[in-house]
Amino acid sequence: MASQPFWEVTPLHRMTTVQWEALCDRCGRCCLEKLTNRRNGKVYYTSIACPLLDPASCQCRDYRDRRRHVPNCLQLTPRNLPSCRWLPRTCAYRLLLEDKPLPEWHPLVSGDPDAVHAAGISIRGKELHALPTEGVPLESYIVDWGIWAKKARVD
Repeated sequence: MASQPFWEVTPLHRMTTVQWEALCDRCGRCCLEKLTNRRNGKVYYTSIACPLLDPASCQCRDYRDRRRHVPNCLQLTPRNLPSCRWLPRTCAYRLLLEDKPLPEWHPLVSGDPDAVHAAGISIRGKELHALPTEGVPLESYIVDWGIWAKKARVD
């Protein structure tokens, strides 16, 4: 009998660092600046990317030392995960926290690290900006690429 995948049997707070890091699907959306409506909690993503985000791979160019370059970069942990309401609905961390399965395109399920891009979930190929133009409000950079409302389908 085959054993179940680690993400189906290991609670988030008990995962090893390797298991925790493997949950990331490399969509790149968490590396975009976000705005939150204080009245209703709705999160708006912008096209402003972290300077360390590689738009081709959708990964950090210096993940290990990212906080040295970007001091406000948040390290996601099992402890702070519940307060990270800005994570996309397709994010594996959020899905597992909500007791939902990983979608078929997730690299851990599909075995293909490019499946997230093929499914149209990532920011690959999107027009990104490094920093906001001086005097232009962050709201001017809000984007709707059609990937924010996507749900993690497991059909």
